[in-house]
Amino acid sequence: MDITATIAALKKRPDFAANVGMMLIHNGVVRGWSRHDHATVTAVEVIPDRARIEEIRQEFLKYPGIYEIIVEANEGRLEPGDDLLFILVAGDIREHIKPVLAELLDRIKAEAVSKKELSS
Repeated sequence: MDITATIAALKKRPDFAANVGMMLIHNGVVRGWSRHDHATVTAVEVIPDRARIEEIRQEFLKYPGIYEIIVEANEGRLEPGDDLLFILVAGDIREHIKPVLAELLDRIKAEAVSKKELSS
């Protein structure tokens, strides 16, 4: 995802200014170490469940104050530093946006993305 282009396209929508006072973005990248034991990771194999991601996205779009949610999950063999998951949440005020991004991220990671760490 080109974050700058995505934001620019969102801002061109005629109802954007009337509905958006905040956007939060998550840009997850592949770490070079495992969160479990800090062992070196040379790559990850990622399989997103795009249908499940969309179901979750649709659920969160119904929350108060949420204008738009954009999710892009990369798949395949990714190396440390590669982009893994983008989430953009746009809406009215921070009290609505912050918890949605946090819960949405946790749900997508738990329910819709599987990954296997590879080491040398």
